[in-house]
Parts: sequence; C-alpha cells; structure tokens
Amino acid sequence: MSVVLRPWTSRDASALSEAALSAPDLMIQFGGADLSSVAAAEAFIAQSLRFDEHGKNWAIVEDGIAVGNIGASAIEFRHETAWMYYWLSAAARGKGYAGGALLAVSDWAFESGLHRLELGHRLNNPASCRVAIAAGFRAEGIEREKLRYGSDRYDVETHARLATDPAPAAPFVLSMTA
Repeated sequence: MSVVLRPWTSRDASALSEAALSAPDLMIQFGGADLSSVAAAEAFIAQSLRFDEHGKNWAIVEDGIAVGNIGASAIEFRHETAWMYYWLSAAARGKGYAGGALLAVSDWAFESGLHRLELGHRLNNPASCRVAIAAGFRAEGIEREKLRYGSDRYDVETHARLATDPAPAAPFVLSMTA
C-alpha cells in the first residue's frame, strides 16, 4: 500500500465527492459546500483546497486515490504561526494516515521557518484529539462555543506544537510533494 501527500488536482474531484459522502460527520468540515457531483467537487478543489503562500492543502493519497486532506492555513511568517487541519474518508480512518500526515506537514512547516502550529477539534471528536496528541500537539485549553455548524455550537479543544517540542516517532514515513 502506497500513501503519499501531494497538492489536490481537478482529477481528484470524484474521490473528493465520494469521501465527503462517506461519513455524515465530514459534511460539516466542508462548510455546507455541495460536493455531490464531480463538477461541484472540482469547483471546491479550485476555490478551497488551495496551495499558495497563505494556505496549503495536500491530498492524502492511498494507492492513487485521494482519501483525505491535511492542511495548513493562516500561514504567517511575522509571528511564524499556522493553523493545521485534517480529515479522512470513512474507509481511510484508523490506519494512522491523519497522524502521519500531520507529522509530515508539521516537519515541512518547521523546516519552512514556522515556530508555532495550532489546531482545534470539537470536544465530541475524540479521534481528532488522538491524532493531535500522536503528532506531538499538546492540549492548551477549551474555547467555549467556538464553532457553529447550522444552529449548533461546539466547544473546541485547542492544541499546539512548537518547533522546539520533541518530535514524536512517525508511525510510517509519508512521501510528500509540495
């Protein structure tokens, strides 16, 4: 099995659409975007899964098929910070891909000159918390009712990893293209 990280392309639209529909909890990750068709997924890739100086999104690709995303947004070199995020299709969960991808992109970020990486997860998402901790992100606190999806508000636990924090051992090495 081959797992790599690479920027998204329009050729990933079908896989994105399938991934978005694979688990009900993923739909809130996409901010209400319609990903039910290949054309809609192509537009989402072009508009939202960008790869530029302020935000980078890598597709997590298993055997040639995009099964998830690892991203860094709000990349800011004055304060040397970024916001990290990730998601996986239902079939790709539990294989260590999110943790491995978060480690790889964190290494990229630190090598690129960033010092502090932050992320947050809804309190009702313990799997995301396990990913953060496995990738060396320490819990820093709870932000009450930070996120709103529809009419529901969610408390968020924030985590951060500093360039000076010890790096955890990677479950496996992912190849990565930028």
